[in-house]
Amino acid sequence: MNIFYSAIGAVILGFGAQAQIAFDPTINITNWSPATVVMPKHPLRIQPIFVGGHDFVQVGTNDSVVAKQWNDFIGFTPDNNSSDLGWVTVNHEMIQANPAIGDGGGMTAFKIKQVGDSIQVVKQTLADGRSGKFMNVKFDGTGNTGMNCGGIISPDGRIWTAEEWWQGSNTAIFAGGAGFTDTSDFTIGNNTGISWANGQTIKRHQNLNWMVEIDPVNAQAIRKQYNWGRQPFEGGAIAADNKTVYLGQDATPAYFTKFVANTPGDFTSGNLYVYKEDASNSKWILLSNSSMSDALSISAQAETLGATMFNRIEWFAINPQTGKVYFTCTGRDNPTSQLLGGRSRGATFSSITLDLAATRWATHPDSTDFGALYRDYYGHIVEFDPSTDGISMFLEGGPYLQTGNAAPLTYPNNHLSNPDGLSFMTVNGNVYMVIQEDLNGSSYGRVPTGETNRLCEMFLYDMNDPNPSLSKLMKITAVPKGAEITGAVQITNDILLVNSQHPSTSNPFPYNNSLTFAIIGFSKSTVGMNEEPNFEGEGFQIYPNPASRSLNFNELSDVAIYDLNGRRLEVYRNVEKIDVSHLAPAVYFVQNAKGDVQRLIIQ
Repeated sequence: MNIFYSAIGAVILGFGAQAQIAFDPTINITNWSPATVVMPKHPLRIQPIFVGGHDFVQVGTNDSVVAKQWNDFIGFTPDNNSSDLGWVTVNHEMIQANPAIGDGGGMTAFKIKQVGDSIQVVKQTLADGRSGKFMNVKFDGTGNTGMNCGGIISPDGRIWTAEEWWQGSNTAIFAGGAGFTDTSDFTIGNNTGISWANGQTIKRHQNLNWMVEIDPVNAQAIRKQYNWGRQPFEGGAIAADNKTVYLGQDATPAYFTKFVANTPGDFTSGNLYVYKEDASNSKWILLSNSSMSDALSISAQAETLGATMFNRIEWFAINPQTGKVYFTCTGRDNPTSQLLGGRSRGATFSSITLDLAATRWATHPDSTDFGALYRDYYGHIVEFDPSTDGISMFLEGGPYLQTGNAAPLTYPNNHLSNPDGLSFMTVNGNVYMVIQEDLNGSSYGRVPTGETNRLCEMFLYDMNDPNPSLSKLMKITAVPKGAEITGAVQITNDILLVNSQHPSTSNPFPYNNSLTFAIIGFSKSTVGMNEEPNFEGEGFQIYPNPASRSLNFNELSDVAIYDLNGRRLEVYRNVEKIDVSHLAPAVYFVQNAKGDVQRLIIQ
């Protein structure tokens, strides 16, 4: 088969933008189980940086062991005191008994610099005497950590890692000896900065599922953020005020919480809130977080207060231009029993869930068939506006294929399944949302019928456009067979770091291991957008002609592009401008819905 992912997000979004990504966003997938990272054409390229299960991490002065796998979140802390770029921290979303690195999950830290248009890992010597390129982040002082998934990068480069693996007993975290081998009670140290937590003794499993601040420079854990509560964390984000922390739970039901520090930059004291969309006054309801019993009962408190339920909140990102907060709800095929269970305990449905139930499934949570009919195959992205405290659907995954039929030859060009990782990047002044998939199923159009690999892809969306749709997503990359794409973080105007997590071991090296790689070349992939098109005469017109990157129309049109042999190559709906940089130099014909034809030269 020969499937072309043609991101009609290559359609230009208006003339007011400063700059636009202008590389060829078309990825040609001839195999739905690629063995390597799949990239679009020049000028973007990739560079492997850190290979889990292959590179060695320093655990002692003269000791090194192979790094853990399952690379997930990527943190970045700039170095403002040298010519090096800064410190990279990579989560390991796994559970492994490992006496050298530490039981449970883990994290790797390393420093990088730019040499020409490439990245180099810098050899370091830390204060504790460790010397080398890759450093194991030590969590032993905080009781080790479990399944490090998402995380937080503060405005000033501080890093928190999220412990997602929610377990309710020591037997569960022991995992038959494959998880935490020490299941004795854990006594918290006296240096957390959180007075009521200092010296507390809790069950070992209760010492998991916190946000954990780490020191990337010295590869050491600082504290578990007990005052943010024990939650099945996936991700979070800190606002520009360096006080407000937005948090979410990878669960169904999931609750949207926030912590507001008393003092900017000091997260050891402050208040914790849960979001209640239908509240008559403030939609942020105060939770108790002044004792360990409070911290261990966040979800129960939320339900008692009638908090709003979501379906698997994963990553957060804040638009640097508007301050609006976005989070992914990854979705699951049938969340109804969990949602109805949450309602029975006092929680409430979000307006987004109610709208989906009514418009997508023609049912309602109060109807007798709600549990049998309601589905959330594809997930969605939620927008939260701090100025109004309102939430809305930003982008729904899909498209929904009611029959579940997604034959390879008719597979939709534009699609999004189970958004998970989320971040923003700024390229030459223009802001893009970076969306990463983690497919949790293969039915109903998440992949074509008959395909077994859950191919995960990454997209850009131009935030200059106020009307998001699937057709406007620009596909950036797809990861190898078996892998999830995650962790995307911008470190320069030109470079984005990304993780390919848990790929198939049958892929060639290094794509058979969890891989942290750089996508390089974004600064060379933009074109100015300030020039107005110059149309003369009457009737259907195109400009410029010849063209090399973009093509304008003098009226909103449905258009098709044909080659000299009369073969229809592409169709665009309701557009005023399209990207043509992917077309080979040649002569083409452009026809609108009225049948008017213009000859186009691509040079």
